[in-house]
Amino acid sequence: MKSFRTLACRFAAPAALAILAAAALTACGTLPAPGTRSVQIERTTYGIAHITAQDYEGIGYGVAYAHAQDNVCQTAEHLLTVRGERSQFLGPQNTGELGLGRATNAQIDLFIRAHMDDAALARAAATTSADAKASLRGYVAGYNRYLQDTGPNGLPEACRGKPWVRPMSVADLSRATEMSMIQGGVGALAGAVLAAAPPAPGSKTSAAPVDLPQAVAEIARHRFNANPQGAELGSNGWAFGRNATPDGHGVLLGNPHFPWTGTNRFWEMHLVIPGKLDVMGATGGSSPVVAIGFNKDVAWTHTVSTGQRFTLYELKLDPSDPTVYLVDGQRRKMLARTITLPAAAAVPGAAPASHTFYSTDWGPVISLPAAGLGWSATTAYAIRDANTLNVRSAESWMKMALAHNVGELRAAMANQGMPWINTIAADRDGNAMYADQSVVPDVSAEMLKTCAPSPRAAALLHAANLAVLDGSRAACAWQRDPGVAAPGIMSPARMPVVITPDWVQNSNDSYWLSNPNIAPMAGVSPLVGAVGGTQRLRTRSGIMEIEGRLAGNDGLPGNKMGQAELRSVIFRDKNLAGMLVMDDLVAACNANAAALSADAAQGCRVLAGWDRTSNSASKGAPLFREFWRKAKDVPKVWRVPFDAARPVATPAGLDMATPATRDAVFKALGDAVGIVRAAGYAIDVPLAQVQTRIVQGQTITIPGGEEFEGVLNKVQSLGQPTLSAGGYQINYGSSYIQAVTFDDRGPVAYGILTYGQSSDPASPRAYDQLAMFSQKQWLPLPFHAADVAAQRVGQPVTLAY
Repeated sequence: MKSFRTLACRFAAPAALAILAAAALTACGTLPAPGTRSVQIERTTYGIAHITAQDYEGIGYGVAYAHAQDNVCQTAEHLLTVRGERSQFLGPQNTGELGLGRATNAQIDLFIRAHMDDAALARAAATTSADAKASLRGYVAGYNRYLQDTGPNGLPEACRGKPWVRPMSVADLSRATEMSMIQGGVGALAGAVLAAAPPAPGSKTSAAPVDLPQAVAEIARHRFNANPQGAELGSNGWAFGRNATPDGHGVLLGNPHFPWTGTNRFWEMHLVIPGKLDVMGATGGSSPVVAIGFNKDVAWTHTVSTGQRFTLYELKLDPSDPTVYLVDGQRRKMLARTITLPAAAAVPGAAPASHTFYSTDWGPVISLPAAGLGWSATTAYAIRDANTLNVRSAESWMKMALAHNVGELRAAMANQGMPWINTIAADRDGNAMYADQSVVPDVSAEMLKTCAPSPRAAALLHAANLAVLDGSRAACAWQRDPGVAAPGIMSPARMPVVITPDWVQNSNDSYWLSNPNIAPMAGVSPLVGAVGGTQRLRTRSGIMEIEGRLAGNDGLPGNKMGQAELRSVIFRDKNLAGMLVMDDLVAACNANAAALSADAAQGCRVLAGWDRTSNSASKGAPLFREFWRKAKDVPKVWRVPFDAARPVATPAGLDMATPATRDAVFKALGDAVGIVRAAGYAIDVPLAQVQTRIVQGQTITIPGGEEFEGVLNKVQSLGQPTLSAGGYQINYGSSYIQAVTFDDRGPVAYGILTYGQSSDPASPRAYDQLAMFSQKQWLPLPFHAADVAAQRVGQPVTLAY
């Protein structure tokens, strides 16, 4: 196989930019000599990888090799993305993933080539620990070893023999990490960066008037954690301490809602360095560390936090030159940089794509005209992303893997590597923790006032939770706390943390109601999250379920949350939207029966019998989904408005006493009947017939509901606006799910990876756990050596390197 290694390394040079070629050749040329060390890979039920090595470099080596066995084509294509070479190999007009969205390959390549700075990433990486460097170095070598061992024609069909499958370099891995870090900031606004261009001579000197609702909608379309119907990374995280559990040990639920395709897919693994490291859980693509998981003493999960990852800066421009901005009255010239793709990346007969990017001391210039953030002759906007050059996350997770309790887990995050996530944790001593230790710009409430931009831009703070600062004043740079890991980032001491023997939860709302019985931390910057606002339905549903369980009135025996109760509660699939509105809808149907359209009347009859869940057997669940998809946006639809004193119970009910609301609601119901019928289904069709996936010839039903329905077990069909022929094409939602507690031996863990270990459709590990998810069953996760041996599949593989 040495010949493939040589061929691959030679191939890397002519196809890449000079700096990437040099990095690739360096990586290929510095693989350790075979036989000096070894790593062992074992597989257990469903292909979970157990990796044992002598040190962190060996762990990284084994993780990369085993992950490539399941996902090599996914990784190879992602490397093509972060190299900015998609157009050259996949065509400039075809599309690919960019963060959580999609763009043409030409757009992706242009953005990547403009954003990535290999020298800056290398300087930042040089500040990390020796173990972190070794882990990443091992990952690069392990992936390349897999390519070497397999050969180009032994790869899965999607990338078999493809010229774009090339060895990984350290620079490639750094770029992949950077893409993960910025997907909550400038990565989500890549389209706005690409849209920025100076106004034409003679254009209007001021921006057009702003339609605030339109601006809010436009911003939400680009937001990482604020668009409940879009590509939103979400999660449920619950932790219970000694006062809430039957045996006094902590109990944890981790239920991230992530894409079922692409590099944000999770992958299960167990990592062991004898005498030093023993941690199990899941990670994303191109990562050698457990991101969500547990060791013998503590378990943790993450949810996407409400913290802001960036601020915009409003620039005052020189009236004579829109590429000159003023700071404290001094003229500063924007840096213009033109990126042109290689000739090989163009459509035959056409010139390669080219774009000029503009940057300032604050960051790159963006343009979002629909949000009132366009580039005029007098005003422009720049974005500063706090997660740019965040190379600290791997080291945070490495330290978390060694923690003995939630206090040590909190300390492990002090280097501010958590990019855009809360941490929810429980330990064997019976402590529960909620902590938002994520990367947030250090901008106080007072600074938001003193550095307010024009009134039109300032209005976006409350309307769309978008912070825009005055870029004409140097004093409006982010504050610099000398005690933080990175300048301009909020100190961990000023970020919200709750440690309690009771319980905490988060479902992607702010820290405010992490436990409604515990007063939230005071003095927290608005950029971390809002207090006193309407909560998403999932948050409310979670708190209702937890409080019901601990009050002993949820139908289960006792009043504690043990692991068995936790596994039952999360899969009840209650539809909170249905529970909140159906009584009023049924009453209005009965009171207005003579005036209803035929479709609305049929809809009333079906929903009157619906069980108000999103279980697979639930008849009418698809009809309610299509009804509420429309009805939730009816102005003043709620009968009981939000009350900050009752945030879990409100808003609620349907305002069917108001004629305009009643008419709009019944129209939404009639429209929903038409949508279900047009898709080819009976209007009382159960969810099991429209929410399925075929796995190895078998039809698997998928329980769960959409974000806007308030179903804790969230599943979504992104890119599909309504039910259509063939049903809902689920591609997002519940992914790696873990329920963990502790006994005298250590962790007792159960888990599911809904889509399985492999992204290769031909692999037996692709979606092989979906049937278990469908049946609401859980796999005991084998942490202890005896359990690993009992579940072992095949023979261990030992790699000398």
